[in-house]
Amino acid sequence: MSAPVSISDVSGVREALSILGLNGNADASTLKAAFRTAVKAARPDQAGGDAERFRRVIAAYRLIQAHQPPRPALSAPAARPAPAPVLVLSPMQALAGGQVEVRLGARTVRVTAPRGLRSGDHLRLRRGAADGSDLYLSVLIRPEDGLSVVGDDLFMTWAVERRLMADGGRVKIETPVGTRSAWITADMAAPVRVRLKDLGLPARGSRPAGHLFVTLEPSSDVPSAAEDLLVRFTRVWTQERLAA
Repeated sequence: MSAPVSISDVSGVREALSILGLNGNADASTLKAAFRTAVKAARPDQAGGDAERFRRVIAAYRLIQAHQPPRPALSAPAARPAPAPVLVLSPMQALAGGQVEVRLGARTVRVTAPRGLRSGDHLRLRRGAADGSDLYLSVLIRPEDGLSVVGDDLFMTWAVERRLMADGGRVKIETPVGTRSAWITADMAAPVRVRLKDLGLPARGSRPAGHLFVTLEPSSDVPSAAEDLLVRFTRVWTQERLAA
């Protein structure tokens, strides 16, 4: 049985904000959206999830809630302002930046998102509001295509041949920025996870570059190194025969 979640699992509000991918104070809606994204990405029953990270995300959310000022006494409901527009990014858009469509009332605008935005950041849209003033878009990064973001870091899974997982050796991983290699040993406890330094979200402002954490999953469908070499040899041999 796993231990109950406790806010003591997180050292303080600053660490809690970082775990949820927030940079500084956030309003209730932004906090809740960041929590939902982080806890979904960390769920142990989902690809790339992890029980310890799941516990820390919940503990971080509870700690931030405990430090928020108490709600005022109930009074007559006031007119609620329109919700602030949110700039929703995929992990790849946060990694590389680019053009993103944002719905502003009845119209849709294209916004240039710089690389390295984090959940909880705000992007200034000059004169984007109806009254001609500048508008600040709250950033939210949602998991997509097997990639998720928590704070500065990227998370993904990668299938590895079972024999290699059992014996250890060099693993080639197709990351969002190209093929990278990592070494694993036979005595690594499951789930096996490797860290690829500085391959997370790029540095931005005071935020350092994050890391890419890859959970390795044993699979019988992945060709072994010998099988892969044979396939490549056969392909080259066939091309040479056709060219002769």
